[in-house]
Amino acid sequence: MATTVEELTVNFFEEGKQVVKELDKVVLTKGAWSTVMFKFQDFDKKKEVFGPVKYSIRRFQKRNGEYKLQSKFNISSIDQAESIIEVLQKWNKEGQPE
Repeated sequence: MATTVEELTVNFFEEGKQVVKELDKVVLTKGAWSTVMFKFQDFDKKKEVFGPVKYSIRRFQKRNGEYKLQSKFNISSIDQAESIIEVLQKWNKEGQPE
């Protein structure tokens, strides 16, 4: 288990074979509650190749010296990622309510 936020990963292996490959990671917040965004690919067992790029935003809580996953949101396609970006940029331009 990860004891530091830098150790957190989505890399995953089954029977010695990598089935989730982490491509990048950005720590958005650190502390007892940490938020990390991952860029990754899942392995397609039928095609024997890694699939399209996906993204995941995950919240971890540090308890008893180890980080435990509390929640996650997976962005499953480039189109979905671009839609989220578009909405956030629009909301950001609108500013804060008074």
